[in-house]
Amino acid sequence: MAEITIKDIAKECGVGISTVSRALNNHPDINPDTRKKIMEVIEKTGFIPNNSARNLKRTDAKCIAVLVKGITNPFFSNMIQIIEEETQRSKYALVLRHVEPHEDEVDVALELEKEKRLRGIVFLGGRFAHSEEKLDKLNVPFIFSTIGVNRSDRIGKAEFSNIAVDDKLESKKMTEYLLELGHRQIAIIAEKPEEPIGLLRVEGYKEAYAERGLEVPQGMIRYVQDDIEYYSMENGYITARKLLESEAGAKVTAIYATSDSLAIGACRAVLEAGKRIPEDISVAGYDGIQMGEYYNPKITTMKQPVEEMARKTIGLLLDVIKGRQEHQQIIFPAELTVRESTSVCQK
Repeated sequence: MAEITIKDIAKECGVGISTVSRALNNHPDINPDTRKKIMEVIEKTGFIPNNSARNLKRTDAKCIAVLVKGITNPFFSNMIQIIEEETQRSKYALVLRHVEPHEDEVDVALELEKEKRLRGIVFLGGRFAHSEEKLDKLNVPFIFSTIGVNRSDRIGKAEFSNIAVDDKLESKKMTEYLLELGHRQIAIIAEKPEEPIGLLRVEGYKEAYAERGLEVPQGMIRYVQDDIEYYSMENGYITARKLLESEAGAKVTAIYATSDSLAIGACRAVLEAGKRIPEDISVAGYDGIQMGEYYNPKITTMKQPVEEMARKTIGLLLDVIKGRQEHQQIIFPAELTVRESTSVCQK
């Protein structure tokens, strides 16, 4: 198929080339309806403006995009650093793009693909529920990493890789550990259930209770604020404070936060409520970020193998790009790391 040119866009819209140029450069001297029509045709055809094409030729078009949803989450810091190092070592350029909570990461990827002529895409965080039609529009290899679910490697025409831990299973293990310590009033702080990580980790929590013939205590499932960063210390603090101020809060003996950042924020709320950690309330996290190891008390956590996951993510993507490997679905094990913030239930 021949490459779409600015002349083709002009012909399709019934305007001159100069008019298309003014639309592309957001020039004020153009009718708004005409600009709208031109931009719709550009989006439909996937046209790349010449200035973008020239820039891409200068970089030899060897570009990999990393789209991060939740970039303030410290969990992603090491992953991004490793991916950047491995990308540069392989002589590729890296485009790092923060995806806002309200944005669809695949829509963002489609725009980047037009602008940057990408060779591959890594999705860090975000959702796994994307339509076949939308995924089929991506024309380069892509990997979902840390999305939290092992999907089929083919949806429609779209083939891709997925790298994650089994969030439901590992969350279940953390809850089982707390139950074995004698805790029965365990509160969980998680993303809203519409998000994949929150959904899976809450399912694991519920399953641990169910397998022991226990009911989840009323009021113990708490979802974070959706108007601020999900996995932030602030959100952990606010959510735990509301829990402790509620009727259910008087019964809580353990708080399981589904990220270490949330757990550290929850610790602050527990201490402000005049409670001791872990004597009065145990606190556990998830992810295994370095901050949790140096917090006081050190946070018990379900540690994800961040470095191994990052190296596998970028290594596999580069191999797929070069035709050395097929797409894969890879599940890594997490490790229960017991530290100072949890102990046997005293009630």
